[in-house]
Amino acid sequence: MKRIIISGGGTGGHIYPAITIYKEIMKQCPDAQVLYVGTEKGLEATLVPKEGIEFTTLPVQGLQRRLSLGTLVTLGKTVLSLVRAHCIISRFKPDVVIGTGGYVCGPILMAAALRKIPTLIQEQNVIAGITNKILSRFVDVVAMGYKDAGLSFAQAKRIVYTGNPVRPDVLVDTREDGRKHFGLDDDTFTVLIAGGSRGARTINNAMIDVHKHFSGQEGIKLIHITGDGEYQSVLSQLGITDGNGLGESSLILPYLHDMPKALAAADLAVFRAGAIGLAELAVRGIPSVLVPYPYAAEDHQTYNARIFVQEGAAHMIVDKMLRSHDLIGEIEMFMANRDLLVQMGKRALQLGKPNAAHDIAKLALSIAK
Repeated sequence: MKRIIISGGGTGGHIYPAITIYKEIMKQCPDAQVLYVGTEKGLEATLVPKEGIEFTTLPVQGLQRRLSLGTLVTLGKTVLSLVRAHCIISRFKPDVVIGTGGYVCGPILMAAALRKIPTLIQEQNVIAGITNKILSRFVDVVAMGYKDAGLSFAQAKRIVYTGNPVRPDVLVDTREDGRKHFGLDDDTFTVLIAGGSRGARTINNAMIDVHKHFSGQEGIKLIHITGDGEYQSVLSQLGITDGNGLGESSLILPYLHDMPKALAAADLAVFRAGAIGLAELAVRGIPSVLVPYPYAAEDHQTYNARIFVQEGAAHMIVDKMLRSHDLIGEIEMFMANRDLLVQMGKRALQLGKPNAAHDIAKLALSIAK
């Protein structure tokens, strides 16, 4: 029986890959015992227990960029987290420790590496986060979501290009399943707009006039996921009281649990450029218009998007330059040029790594004691 610690926290971009890897580990090693190490206040504290995974926390928090009293508090919590990490490892006795990013990974992977316990980190982005950059010098292997991420890991012991893990249900639904779920005709041009779990204000604001422009037009469906915090604002700006208020051309939702079905139905996506969202677009072969979040650490979303643009799988619009007419123009151009849409979809599919979770789990188990 393998004993495995998985750690990743802060945002869904670190947590969802960790959960996907966990599920694949349990397929390959059904008797494995897994402990997830996260933070009390991160999204993982809600998501991980729902999956039935044993969960414990560290008091660590991110460092501020300027010296202050808060910096000293953070340093104190980091020292405390290192001590607690050693205690967790002594108690749980893991055979391997896996990290998927976020500052919570630092203490637990460092403690494991110092005790010669096999370690693996999975880096989702082209530009690695600061925690993973530091850890790469000590862990046994780095599993990269993009080949270009290797530039961030010049001093790593071993790097492997695996791609990013995609939840299995993204691959299950057919186009017909997705279309039936949303009540769409096969020839309805369907655009999926989403800015991540918390939404994207720039995209949401630009979409106001896009919805108005296409309102009442036949042959198009805009499925717009606003994020919970932006939903009422979007409805208010459109002068409607529910997400169906503009008729058949638009469906506006705060959140969508059936995202795999929306991906299956989509002809085109308007997305941020988070690594996992892009991985899902790739395995489904969906061309996209990407609007990278400009305040992501090290501007990593822009670098992620550039890979898709360079490979001919996406167009990119800089966040501060995004206007409604840009999106209207892109959508109408793709509607009129289906050959380009198909070509870009094929390019996206070539970037997909549907077996990434399987390969990462296999790699982690192979280095376990």
